[in-house]
Amino acid sequence: MNKKNLQSIIDDSSHIVFFGGAGVSTESGIPDFRSQDGLYRQQWAYPPETILSRSFFDAHPEEFFRFYREKMIVPNVKPNAAHYKLAELEQAGKLTAVVTQNIDGLHQAAGSKQVYELHGSVLRNYCMHCGTFYDVQYILNGAPVPVCANCGGIVKPDVVLYEESLDDRVIDGAVAAISNADTLIIGGTSLKVYPAASLIHYFQGKHLVLINRDETSADDTAELVIRDRIAHVLGEIQI
Repeated sequence: MNKKNLQSIIDDSSHIVFFGGAGVSTESGIPDFRSQDGLYRQQWAYPPETILSRSFFDAHPEEFFRFYREKMIVPNVKPNAAHYKLAELEQAGKLTAVVTQNIDGLHQAAGSKQVYELHGSVLRNYCMHCGTFYDVQYILNGAPVPVCANCGGIVKPDVVLYEESLDDRVIDGAVAAISNADTLIIGGTSLKVYPAASLIHYFQGKHLVLINRDETSADDTAELVIRDRIAHVLGEIQI
């Protein structure tokens, strides 16, 4: 019944925005952060929140990159049915944007064009001194602390660390997209990461849908709540 209702909502919509989190990529083999099997439940010398902070990056870059290479970069991952269906919805003119908390680049790999990456991407890396771009392989295969081949500056992943602010241009684009949406589908996110989670409050449209295996703070306000694997749910949508 829920999936039939979702199909009806999508059929009734022309400006869908999808707001997603780690649960969208778990079926591609990327661990999430806060589930029982997530990254934050695993053992490490420092708490992940500490390692993934800007102050730790500046003070202990070698330890940061050791953790980052092992835990944050997952080689050879592929998009799943959820990523592909969202790209199809965009191509069909039904979906206007994807707003994601993920840093894996899988939405673009599936074909999505309008993607607002709130927390950046592991696929982009820049020299902190001269701004030279480096791909993910440069981080994986480089020195313990990767440095720029042009100037010797440290190469930093283009991801938002704790203690860093989100990119204003990304935020503005995401807010505009959500504000103009007639349907907001929230999927695979605990809605516990702020300020990203607060963006859903800009939605003033007709249909609010939530697809997540666990309860969230938005359940009571959603028109439709589906407790199922998001790749399974979106994969069955007909366009």
